[in-house]
Amino acid sequence: MAAQDTDPGVNFYTRKWVRPEDLNANGSLFGGSLLRWIDEEAAIYAILQLGNPHVVTKFISEINFEASARQGDLIEMGLVATEFGRTSLTMRAVVRNMINRRTILTIERIVFVNIGADGSPAPHGFNGITYDRDRMPVSLGG
Repeated sequence: MAAQDTDPGVNFYTRKWVRPEDLNANGSLFGGSLLRWIDEEAAIYAILQLGNPHVVTKFISEINFEASARQGDLIEMGLVATEFGRTSLTMRAVVRNMINRRTILTIERIVFVNIGADGSPAPHGFNGITYDRDRMPVSLGG
């Protein structure tokens, strides 16, 4: 797999340091840890894009593991919003190793649903991505 320096369109990056507790029995990054990190970052991204702290993961498409990471590697997770539904936000995820620039994982579709006060899907009222913090929820505890 060829190294990639950038992934066009990916606009939300989080970096993680692969630590001993993140490893599997083979000494490489445990896929479950990576998926937990992606789901958490995608939830944060959905909250910021939809302006609501109440969002849930609805769907994750096929997960394509292309390479791995070892203890001490630095990884970078990128997300990009690809579609705004009436009550949902769809995004794409890419994870790469910052040390060797190899793509570790891609997920073409992660769907989050905006949840209303009654716990049901609720329209979010947006149709595009924001780079402002205007959609930041007033209270994340409410």
